[in-house]
Amino acid sequence: MHLASGHRLGASRPRQEGPPDLRLVPPALAAWATAALALDASVRQVTAVVVACLAVGVPLLLRRPHRDRRPHPWLRTAAALALLAAAAAAASAGLHGADVRRGPVPGLARQYATVTAEVELTSDPRLTRPRVSGDHMAPVSVLAEAEVRRVQRPGGAAVATRAPVLVVVNTRAPAAEDRATTGPRTDGSGPRSTSPWLGLLPSTRLRVTGRLAPALTGGDRIAAVLKVQVEAAGAAPEVTAGPSAPQRLAGRLRAGLRAATDGLPGDARALLPGLVVGDTSRITPELDQAFKDTDLAHVLAVSGSNLTILLALLIGPPGLAQHAERRGLAPRLGLPLRATALAGSVLTLGFVVVCRPDPSVLRAAACGSVVLLALATGRRRSLLPALAAAVLLLVLYDPWLARSYGFLLSVLATGALLTLAPRWSAALRRRGMPARPAEALAAAAAAQALCAPVVAVLSARVSLVAVPCNLLAEIAVAPATVLGFAALACAPVALPVAGVLARCARWPAAWIAWVARTGAALPGGGVDWPGDWTGALLLALVTAVLVLLGRRLLHRPWLCAACGLLLLVAVVQPPPLTRVITGWPPPGWRFAMCDVGQGDATVLAAGPGAGVVVDAGPDSRRVDRCLRALGVTRVPLLVLTHFHADHVTGLPGVLRGRRVGEIETTAYEEPPEQAAFVRREAARRGIPLTRAVAGEERRTGDLAWRVLWPPARPAVAPDGPNDASVTLLVRSGSLTLLLLGDLEPPAQQQLAHSPDAARLARVDILKVAHHGSAYQAPELMHLVSPRVALISVGAGNTYGHPSPRTVAALHAQGATVLRTDRDGALAVTGEGAGVRVVRD
Repeated sequence: MHLASGHRLGASRPRQEGPPDLRLVPPALAAWATAALALDASVRQVTAVVVACLAVGVPLLLRRPHRDRRPHPWLRTAAALALLAAAAAAASAGLHGADVRRGPVPGLARQYATVTAEVELTSDPRLTRPRVSGDHMAPVSVLAEAEVRRVQRPGGAAVATRAPVLVVVNTRAPAAEDRATTGPRTDGSGPRSTSPWLGLLPSTRLRVTGRLAPALTGGDRIAAVLKVQVEAAGAAPEVTAGPSAPQRLAGRLRAGLRAATDGLPGDARALLPGLVVGDTSRITPELDQAFKDTDLAHVLAVSGSNLTILLALLIGPPGLAQHAERRGLAPRLGLPLRATALAGSVLTLGFVVVCRPDPSVLRAAACGSVVLLALATGRRRSLLPALAAAVLLLVLYDPWLARSYGFLLSVLATGALLTLAPRWSAALRRRGMPARPAEALAAAAAAQALCAPVVAVLSARVSLVAVPCNLLAEIAVAPATVLGFAALACAPVALPVAGVLARCARWPAAWIAWVARTGAALPGGGVDWPGDWTGALLLALVTAVLVLLGRRLLHRPWLCAACGLLLLVAVVQPPPLTRVITGWPPPGWRFAMCDVGQGDATVLAAGPGAGVVVDAGPDSRRVDRCLRALGVTRVPLLVLTHFHADHVTGLPGVLRGRRVGEIETTAYEEPPEQAAFVRREAARRGIPLTRAVAGEERRTGDLAWRVLWPPARPAVAPDGPNDASVTLLVRSGSLTLLLLGDLEPPAQQQLAHSPDAARLARVDILKVAHHGSAYQAPELMHLVSPRVALISVGAGNTYGHPSPRTVAALHAQGATVLRTDRDGALAVTGEGAGVRVVRD
C-alpha cells in the first residue's frame, strides 16, 4: 500500500484493511441465543445455566496456559467471553421472564377476571388494521402496550404490581359520525376514528376497568390481554397522571409533523410521518401491503438508515470524522471531536424518544453510541465490532429483543452492509461498473440475500422485485428523511415553514410510494414460498447457489443480459406472451371467475380490454391481479351484488389503473359501514353510483344482461343483505349465465316463481349462490339445471363451503361442478355444445 501510493512517504491516509475484528461476535451470538431460550425457563434452570457458565468461563479466562499449549490463547479467551456473556444473558432473561409470570395478573388472566387496573402506557395507541372476517369487516379496535401498576378485583383490595399487558379497547356503539365513515380508506388518511384513546402518549397513567385474558401465544412479553369495553367511541379514558416531559415534547413534535403534512395529497400525506418517525397511523392496508410485497417495509419501520443520515449531517462521512478535513455541520460550527460526540449523543437520544424505542431504532442507537464513544476517545472505529457490541448490550438490556423478528432483520441487514456489500461492490467495480451504482446495487443485493429467508418465514412469499425496488426507493429516502426531520423541528415554532418543507418532501415520499405500488402490482413480482424455517433454509441454499452462479455469469456479459431479460419477462408477464406460454386466459373467453379466496369476483368479457365486473372480492390485490391477467383495462360497469365485505372490500383493486364507467349496487344498504365505503370510493373518483332494479336490461356489444332481483317493491322485506343480492341473467353470444350473488332460499323461491322463471330454464353456466352453502332452494336448482356450476370459495374456510349436499345435488342435475379453492381461477369459452371451462 505504501509503495502503491506513488509517493516517497506513502499515501496521506492509506487504507489499512486487515482481517475483520470478530472478537465480540461470539459473545454477542452466545448472549442472543441464551436470552431467546432462557425467557421461558424456570428459576432453577436459569440458575443452573448461570452457575455452569461462570464455573467454566471464569477459570478459563483467568487461566494462564503454557505458551505452546493448545488451544490458542485467543480461542480460549473468546470461549470464556462467550460463556460469561451467556451467563449474563441468562440472568437478565430470567429476571425479565419472571416479571411476566409473577404477581396477580397472570392468575387473574387465567380466570378471565374483570378488574379495575391502573396502567401506564408504554407505546402509542394504534388502530388495528381493517380485515375481512367472513362476510363482514372485523371491528377496528385500539391497541396499546402498557404496564399494570395496580390491580383490583370487584370487592377486593388493590394490589401493587408491575406486569406488562396489551390493552385492547373495543367500542360497544360507534359514534354517529364514525358510522358513516368507517371502513378501509385508500386516500392515505386511514380509518377515521374520534376515539380520544388515540391521542394518549406513552408514560400516561390510566384507570381502566376491563377483563383480563391470557396471551394468545406462549412465550410472549405480555402477562395478559386487558380488554376494555367503552360504551361510545367518544368516551374519554380516565387519566390519573399525564405523560412525562420528554414524551410531551415528542408528542408535540410528532403532532406538528402530522399537522404540517395535512395538506399533502394521498400517499405523501400518509407516508412522510412513517418515513421520519415511524408514525404509520395514516398508512392504508393497501399501501402497507405494497411495501411488504416489495420488501420495502423497513422504510416504514424507522431504522438505522434514518439515524445514519442525521449523524452524517452532523459529523460528515464516517471515514473523515477524525481528520482535519472532516465534513458535516459540526466542523462548520467549530465543534471539536468530543463536543461533536456529545452532540451526536444528544441527537441519538432525541431520535429514540421521538421515534419510539422499536428494535431497529434501539439497534441503530446502540451502534451509533458505540461509534460516538470511539470518536470521543480518539480510538479507531470498526463498525463490525460496534454492531456486535450493540447486539450484546441490547440483548442484556432487553432480552425480549432476542425473539424479535424486526431486531433480527435489522441486525442481518446491517451485517450484510458491513460484510458482503463491500466485497460485492469491489467485484462489480472491477468489472467496469461505476462506483456509486456498484455500491448501491451491492448493498441492496447483500441485504436481500441475508434477510430474504427470514422474510419468507413471516410472509410465506419471496419478492422478485425487492432489489430493484430498494434501489429505486433509496434515491428518495435521504431527501425525504432530511426534509421530514426539518419539518418536524420547525412545526412547533413555525408551522407555515414546516408546511413548506413538507411540500418539498412530498415528491420523494410520493416517489417511494409509487415504487412500492408499481412493484407490488407486477403480476410476477413475488412467488409463494413455504412459511417455516425449513423454507427459510431452502431459500438460503437457493440464494447461495444463485450467488455462486452469479459470480460465473459476471464473466459473460451476454449471458447476464439474457438472464436479466428472462427475469424481467417473468416479473412483468406480458399478457400476450403469458397467454402463449400458460394458456391463460384462454382465447375467446366469455366469463371468468377470479380466485379471490372466500368471496366473489367474476368478469364478463365485453370487448377488447373491457369487462363487466360483478363483485370485487375481499382482497384488492387478488382481484387486481386477476383483472391484469385477463387484460381488463376498462370496466364499463361494476356490479356489487350486496355490501358484505367479501364482495366489496376489494373495490380499490378493481379501480386501480382502470377506467370504470359506473358502479351499480343493491338498494339495501346493509351493513352501513361497507355501503359508506363504496359511496366514498365512487365519489373520490367521480364514478356514478346507481341502483339495480328487477327488469332492467342492458347491452354492450354481444353481451346482454337482465336484472332479475331485487324487485323495486319486494312483497317481503329482505331478511338481511344476502336476500337483496343483485341477480343477473347474462347472455354472451348464445351462452347463458345465471349469477345469483348470495341469494338465500326465500329469495331463490320467489325468483323461481317470478315472471322471469321461464327465462331460467336450462342455463349453460350457474354461479352458485353463497359460495355453495347448504342453503339452496331445490325448485330453483331443478328449474335452472345448469350444464356447468361454478363455486367461488376460499380454501380452508371455516364455514364448510361448499356444502357436500349442494355439490351432490348439482351433480344429480347433471352439472359439472368446479370450485376456485381446488381448481383456481376459471374461464368459460365456447358456446353451445362446445362450452368448456379452463383452469388457471
